[in-house]
Amino acid sequence: MKKRAVRLKSAKGQTAKSGSVAGKQEQNGKNGEHNSEHNRDISSKDVFDNPVLCAQFLRDNLNIPLLKNVQPEDIEDISSRYHPYLGTEFESDSVQKIRILDIGKENAPPFLVSLIDHKSLVDYDAAMQLLRYMMCIWTAYKKEMEAKHEGITRRKDFRYPVIIPIIYFEGRAKWTAAREFRERIGREAEFRKWIPNFRYELVNVCGYSNEELLNRGDEMSLIMLINKVQKTADLEQFLHISGDKLNQIIADSPEHVVDVIVSAMESLCFKIGVSDKERVECVRKVREREMGYLWENMEKISIQEERRKTEEQRRKTEKERRKTEKERKRAEEAHKKAEEAHKKAEEEHKRAEEEREKAEEAHKKAEEEREKAEEERRKADEQQKLAEKERRRADAAEEKLKAAEEMIRQLNDKYQKDK
Repeated sequence: MKKRAVRLKSAKGQTAKSGSVAGKQEQNGKNGEHNSEHNRDISSKDVFDNPVLCAQFLRDNLNIPLLKNVQPEDIEDISSRYHPYLGTEFESDSVQKIRILDIGKENAPPFLVSLIDHKSLVDYDAAMQLLRYMMCIWTAYKKEMEAKHEGITRRKDFRYPVIIPIIYFEGRAKWTAAREFRERIGREAEFRKWIPNFRYELVNVCGYSNEELLNRGDEMSLIMLINKVQKTADLEQFLHISGDKLNQIIADSPEHVVDVIVSAMESLCFKIGVSDKERVECVRKVREREMGYLWENMEKISIQEERRKTEEQRRKTEKERRKTEKERKRAEEAHKKAEEAHKKAEEEHKRAEEEREKAEEAHKKAEEEREKAEEERRKADEQQKLAEKERRRADAAEEKLKAAEEMIRQLNDKYQKDK
């Protein structure tokens, strides 16, 4: 893509950026310490807060017809509105309000929102994070509209703005995270119609060749080209880029855009470990639009030394990885033994509980048998007492019968004598 003639000579909120960023980096350089990951985040934030660079980014990297002609004056940075909602989690990300008059039809808001989340590593929860951001933006929009027209969001014709979620990925690894939100939800195929869904755009910096980025001919692609330098081979390729092409890209760049390029170049200088003197000279040449002569001192970097350092670091990392893997296996074995011991203890406890329940059941049964036997003995005693009473009655009756018989006999004897 040819460089556009339309450029902003100034941008709101951009004029003081280079001083603050460069100042922090200068201080880090003097102390001999620098956090390249932190600096990459700062550069990313600077990039997407800059309307010129953000417009170029949206035009170059998204295949969305409404954004093909977006201009810097159409973009308003509204990231700061959402910091109270999400705090530091949102600091390195960017929310841009893009005025597109063509979409202000059928009661839709006459703008859309781009949400750009910067990543250096593959993040498998990116879709869920983007959903939180999107809900935050829509919630804030609802409050804004309700403050202007109470009850408007409950109207049938009310519409929320479109949000285009974008991941700006600088890592060298393949992005393997799911890009559709519902893929992060369990059993999504079974419950698909109840699961909300969206797809985020992925802009993979390392997915572009140097030639592709250079042929675009704009500052945003130059920054992406700089951010691609992450290994010695990348640096080697970067050192051989045509100086004329670089000079053409920044020849008419406004200062606030050059400030961001300077920040990106300083990040690269820190990453490859150039001296403070070389870094200052590099920044000077960028500001003077002489990037074609940028590498006169950079050529002194020993690629072999960089490779040696990289290999040494790789061996050290591999050693640490093996050590960590060994510790992990030990921990897993200890965890496995602990799990087995716990399982065995659970089984012993279960058996003991079963034996206790059996013993209690046997005791209960024995107690019932004892009570039953006691009841039978009591009944037998009562029966014996009744039998004894009946026996005495029978004996008494027998005595009376004998006495009666004796009396009858005597009466019969007397009767015979008298006769």
